[in-house]
Amino acid sequence: MRNGRHVSILCTMLTVVALVTLGCGPQGDSTTVKELSGAGATFPYPLYSKMFDTYDGITGVRVNYNSIGSGGGIKALTDKTVDFGASDAFLTDQEEVAMGAPVLHIPTCVGAVVLSYNLDGNPALKLDGAVTANIFLGKVTKWNDPSIAALNPGLSLPDLAITVVHRSDGSGTTSIFTSYLAAVSPSWKSTVGAGKSVSWPTGVGGKGNDGVAGMISQTKGSLGYIELVYAVQSSMPFALLKNASGTFVTPSLASSAAAAAVTLPDDLRVMIVNSLGKDAYPISAFTWILVYKEQNYANRTLAQAQALKKLLTWMLTDGQAVNEALSYSKLPAPAVTKALALVDSMTYGGTAIP
Repeated sequence: MRNGRHVSILCTMLTVVALVTLGCGPQGDSTTVKELSGAGATFPYPLYSKMFDTYDGITGVRVNYNSIGSGGGIKALTDKTVDFGASDAFLTDQEEVAMGAPVLHIPTCVGAVVLSYNLDGNPALKLDGAVTANIFLGKVTKWNDPSIAALNPGLSLPDLAITVVHRSDGSGTTSIFTSYLAAVSPSWKSTVGAGKSVSWPTGVGGKGNDGVAGMISQTKGSLGYIELVYAVQSSMPFALLKNASGTFVTPSLASSAAAAAVTLPDDLRVMIVNSLGKDAYPISAFTWILVYKEQNYANRTLAQAQALKKLLTWMLTDGQAVNEALSYSKLPAPAVTKALALVDSMTYGGTAIP
């Protein structure tokens, strides 16, 4: 009997240990999840690669991020094949309806889209909104066009055709850039408009920020738009742009942060292109992680929801220390406060995620 009792007690203890290890109840806890997945924007890919590597080193949770463009990220989240999507363009009301359930927009940084070019000698080029729009409309076709020369007195510009380079895939970077052109050019707004994909009047396409950067580097006389870090990492020149206050501004951490110094809505769906600040770089933007507010879907566990919430909270707090070394501005404090409130509003089965 004594041996039988000892066996019974031992079995009970092992059962308790097993339950503690697996978590109380069938859902487990966030410590059982060691991998998360996301897909989307190429704009923040250098930042996310570093962030997720750092997070893995701290927590042992690996985040697999597929840099396929904002359109691809939105589709992946819609199809429920990833834990989160990533986009440089916030969802339109129609896109939110198509998602089938409320989606939260969690910003992670402020970045700048720059106009990079390939000219001998890498001259310090100045452009404004009207001239930039006319180049991408195909109305200004030579580098020595009088409208470009007027912005660059004393600069020797070549009698060389401009090869416009744009994105070929659905892209949040394109949404940012075309939103800027629509804001500064009535002609662009009425004929082309803004969006992740548009009908380009001229030019050649490259896939992803890296694809566009590669085409610019290889094509003499080219001009295209890419995220600042891609230009910095490849030592590519980029233009100073005249902002809404009439100042020529260099894209930088400070000038993109200045563009974000605006009143923010609670849902953080806001464009900051062509900001009025004197020091604001005019093609600046937030980029967002997209998640379903209700996390109990497609057989997801509470543990997955908890792990995702912890990741997002880290990205908004300690993770911000990664931003500036990679040429992304940290989120302004009001944006962090509102973003953390959005993360805290996530639910599992209608209940706040612990």
